[in-house]
Amino acid sequence: MALEARFFLAAVFAVAATCLCLSAVASAFAVPSVAFDEGYSPLFGDDNLVRSSDDKSVRLLLDRRSGSGFISSDYYLHGLFSASIKLPKAYTAGVVVAFYLSNGDVYEKTHDELDFEFLGSRWGGQWRVQTNVYGNGSTARGREERYLLPFDPTLEAHRYSVLWAPTHIIFYIDDTPIREVIRHPGMGGDFPSKPMAVYATIWDGSTWATDGGKYKVNYKYAPFASEFSDLALLGCRADPVLRAPRDGGGAGCAEPDLLGLLTADYAVMTPRKRAAMRAFRARHMTYTVCYDAVRYAAGPFPECDVSDVEKESFSAWGESKNVVMKARGRGRRRGRKAGVAGAGAMLRLDVSSS
Repeated sequence: MALEARFFLAAVFAVAATCLCLSAVASAFAVPSVAFDEGYSPLFGDDNLVRSSDDKSVRLLLDRRSGSGFISSDYYLHGLFSASIKLPKAYTAGVVVAFYLSNGDVYEKTHDELDFEFLGSRWGGQWRVQTNVYGNGSTARGREERYLLPFDPTLEAHRYSVLWAPTHIIFYIDDTPIREVIRHPGMGGDFPSKPMAVYATIWDGSTWATDGGKYKVNYKYAPFASEFSDLALLGCRADPVLRAPRDGGGAGCAEPDLLGLLTADYAVMTPRKRAAMRAFRARHMTYTVCYDAVRYAAGPFPECDVSDVEKESFSAWGESKNVVMKARGRGRRRGRKAGVAGAGAMLRLDVSSS
């Protein structure tokens, strides 16, 4: 506990730099990947899950018959989990692609979950990204945030990563952190604390994914294909019921493994990285639960880092007044990495018409 407390305090008191754009993010962190058969198994979809000949990438398809998905072969208690993902092209309204951690199959009513959900749109390339955090079945207290992307995610793959430590959670796009959740005592059981498996899926979310369900999946454009590669599972394998490492011992990582996790580049939020995160959020975040006073009239969650100045940029519903989505015109530029795309002017996009 002393080790966890030390890194918890370091995360809480880190100070952000004030004059840095996304192009000045610290050097990229490198993580090893695994072949599909080394770390994952098919979950559903039969022929709609297509593995490459070298077993290093997977295509997940959605058509009239079914979506598809895969699951990690092990459960993990903390770690870094990552995949490079290329999203479907053209009309994708109602389509949901997800990369997430969950233990819902073991803890049906008290599950934990960490989500990347990609929500399709009526215009090719204009996917929105939603992150969420659940702990101990706290689905009635969803902690959603939504963002636009500074690149076209259908042109090339980009890396999406979740760092889950005992003290904090960081969501990354490429090498840019886009969200940090620091464990606060007031969260109680809402902070994920039980072993989780890693999932990737594509499915029909017509009831809610695009403009609240106004626009449905149009199977005239099927099959919708998402591509997953560079699969990384850097975590502490654990029994989901006993909540203990597979190789025995107490719950969680052994101390050397936990120390290695907490001191890795991807787990340390430096002032430079936090400044890059804030720049990304200012330019691309369309919704945050931390400013949703209608849904949560009692006030923001205890882990929310709120300010009166920033609050002025959001409506009472938590929607950004500045970051909106409009139909993208012709002549789109090729996608660029999130870490370098923020130095120039960003697209203005209109969520209400997505």
